[in-house]
Amino acid sequence: MTADNRWVAVKSADDFVKDIVEAEERGEFFTAHDIARQALDLYADNAELKYHAAFALARTGAVRQARQLYEEFRLAESEIEDYAALGPRLTKDLALALSGEDRRRLLSDAASQYEAVFRRTGGYYTAINAASMRLLAGDADAAARLASEVLTLTETGDDKTGLAAYYRLATRAEAFLITGKENEARRELEAAVPHAGAHYGALSTTRRQLSLIADATRADSAFLDLLVLPATVHYLGHMIAPPGEPGRFTADREEAVAEKIARALEDENVGIGYGGLACGADIMFAEALLARDAELHVVLPFRREEYVETSVRRGGGNWIQRFDACLDRANSISYATEDAYLGDDSLFTYGTRFAMGLALLRAKSFDSDVVQIALYDNEPPTGTAGTAVDVAHWRDHGRRTVVISVGEPRPNPVSSAKPAPRRSNQLSRDVRGILFGDIKGFSTLAERQVPIFHERIMRPIATALSKYGDRVLYKNTWGDAVYLVLSDAESAADCALDIQDLMASLDPQADGLPADIGLRLGGHVGPIFDGYDYVSDEPTFFGTHVTRAARLEPVTPTGHVYITEQFAAALAVEEPARFHYEYVGNLPMAKGYGAFRMYVLERTRTD
Repeated sequence: MTADNRWVAVKSADDFVKDIVEAEERGEFFTAHDIARQALDLYADNAELKYHAAFALARTGAVRQARQLYEEFRLAESEIEDYAALGPRLTKDLALALSGEDRRRLLSDAASQYEAVFRRTGGYYTAINAASMRLLAGDADAAARLASEVLTLTETGDDKTGLAAYYRLATRAEAFLITGKENEARRELEAAVPHAGAHYGALSTTRRQLSLIADATRADSAFLDLLVLPATVHYLGHMIAPPGEPGRFTADREEAVAEKIARALEDENVGIGYGGLACGADIMFAEALLARDAELHVVLPFRREEYVETSVRRGGGNWIQRFDACLDRANSISYATEDAYLGDDSLFTYGTRFAMGLALLRAKSFDSDVVQIALYDNEPPTGTAGTAVDVAHWRDHGRRTVVISVGEPRPNPVSSAKPAPRRSNQLSRDVRGILFGDIKGFSTLAERQVPIFHERIMRPIATALSKYGDRVLYKNTWGDAVYLVLSDAESAADCALDIQDLMASLDPQADGLPADIGLRLGGHVGPIFDGYDYVSDEPTFFGTHVTRAARLEPVTPTGHVYITEQFAAALAVEEPARFHYEYVGNLPMAKGYGAFRMYVLERTRTD
């Protein structure tokens, strides 16, 4: 759950819009969407807020969800070019995910939609997009005619600086590229880039669009290097030993290490960082990010107070003050869990994996590079948590890690990074995939229909589960409810989608059941206890993360699988290409359990 809600106190719609636009310009589209939806609770009829709610959702990659908002808000009827143009843009996004004749047909549809808005509003934004879509659809002559109109429209402008100047010049670059004039395109792009500043969303959009045009015209794409996007970093490293004490990272090395961190961030062109805030490496990375005006997104593995005691105070000196100063300036603060630490190493690993996933999700949202930078002594992993474990996990998935050395290894180093070991009499918590399902319409069944329901609905679900074997660690049902615990996020995602596919294949009406009967499934990935149910006299799993998954299911639409941000982040880290997850918003859970960022889980489309 994201804890950064500082914008909630703002009152006017204009102030909300200002915050939204700033988030969009930084490429923080998840945050922009959340602000817009919160603001619409106060200003339900504000067209600008409606547009940004749909637009920001589209920029997260949630195309189908954005289309629903576009239609719900009736933006197609707007006389404002940007609002009306969102529909064609969504058609374009859907087209680019396809191939062959389906792709060409949808691109042609997008071109026609863009051109219709252009003829109605006279704006060059829709004109250039119509030209580009015509080109990509294979109609180079129509594309060139539209591009020529664009060049006339954009020849002069009142905009001397800022985003308006950037968009006009970048549009001219695109028009020249469509007409085959590469030198002129490069000239306009060189003039445009200085006006973009740190507007990462604008740079990302231009880069994607020009890359498509360069491929279609077989132009030299080297000029795209002018559009430099900052890298996203997942940072981590060893905690620092108190002054005068031994450790992997000793206090006397702090100044030299700080210089290395600053140099590594500069070399990698880092503009966005995700990681923890322990004494030593974490706080030093955070301070270095803030010093270069980069975004800082802090991820804490558990309660703040306990985190300070386990991971900040131990460094001695003024590390707590530095921790507080970084939190005050962070762009966001997220908690992997708000549960107690209980001396459990798994929460540190869970928090680090969450930070990794958030970095990957953010980089994906605007196609930037992502890198891990670690202050690390290169010694192999010796436990279940710590820098060595996390670096190995990142590298195991083929990702790049930049290692900053803490100096020459010392004899028998005392690790300052590894938390206290788990006590032998402790219940264990392990990170698992958790699914809760519920059948819509069950409560309306007549007595004679209940046995049919169990035979025609619940029995096939049991058969679907059987293929997962021992990856299903626990399964239970009561009436129409299903509670499952699976070994990992990937298995839980596959299982949830298999069950929904099964439900979609059934014909309940033919079996004498209501035609609209359907399943809603909620999923979460989190640390839960592996224990024993004394009442049922059997093994079970329990904990607050089980409760979170249970509260998610009632807000999930029938026929869908909704997952938490922790689940989406876990899938991002593991990289299973079979899955696609679209952001749906910061949704309130059932029974007043709070609000959490949620995604709808689907299979990756291959058509």
